[in-house]
Amino acid sequence: MFDRRRLLTAAAALPLAACATRYSAGSTTTLKVMTLNIWHDAGDWPTRLKLIADVLRASDADVIALQEILEDKAKNLPNQADTIAALLDGYSVNFTAVDPEGSPKRYGNAILSRLPVIETATKKLEPLNDFRTAIRARVDVGGRVVDVVNTHLAHQPDAGPMRARQITDLLAWLPTNGTPLVVMGDFNAPLEDSGLAGLAARGLQTALPPGAAQTTLVTSRGHSARVIDHIFVERDRFTVNDARTIADQPVGGEYPSDHYGVAATLALR
Repeated sequence: MFDRRRLLTAAAALPLAACATRYSAGSTTTLKVMTLNIWHDAGDWPTRLKLIADVLRASDADVIALQEILEDKAKNLPNQADTIAALLDGYSVNFTAVDPEGSPKRYGNAILSRLPVIETATKKLEPLNDFRTAIRARVDVGGRVVDVVNTHLAHQPDAGPMRARQITDLLAWLPTNGTPLVVMGDFNAPLEDSGLAGLAARGLQTALPPGAAQTTLVTSRGHSARVIDHIFVERDRFTVNDARTIADQPVGGEYPSDHYGVAATLALR
């Protein structure tokens, strides 16, 4: 099991100013990211665990955002992010939940990274009675620093105003020191939802191409076909080389989750 408290590596010990000098003008630094809501331990978890690990391994992502991570002592269920990372090998794990460490049951979001993690921070989003969180990992991408954020917003169909409040709280919490920013997760809303408008105001745009036809929600489980899982990037800081839906095919009749995932290859400008 990975130690989530181990945040620094030898590379991360470099001063940020020194990191900024490790690439030459005009060079390109690539970052692969992906997001997936794993549907906690619902359905056939042992089978889905293998499928999830296969999908994540195939994505070859540097940083992975996972939602609906469960840790339940009553079920003898270890933290699912730790379990997944152990199958992938080479990824550190940072996890957040509204439940304090040591609680018999914890449910939240995780960031897996095979890049050096310089620092992490977590946030309980307003309103607190919706039990939503965000986690940020500042990672070293070939000598440049990037902030990667994972979150999971309100799910109710009429929760546009609540999602707007959560986005406002999230953006107010994030650093404003010019570090390039990627925000991923299950937003429980399509792009046109008014609750997500604050992201565009911050300069964050979807990585998926306009009019992406593929849904990120598995309709066979009774959900409506909507794109609600997103990767948002600062388009003036990144070029999106590729963005696509993943985990959207069943294997032996089983899907990895009740959500599809989204993966993107980004080039730092």
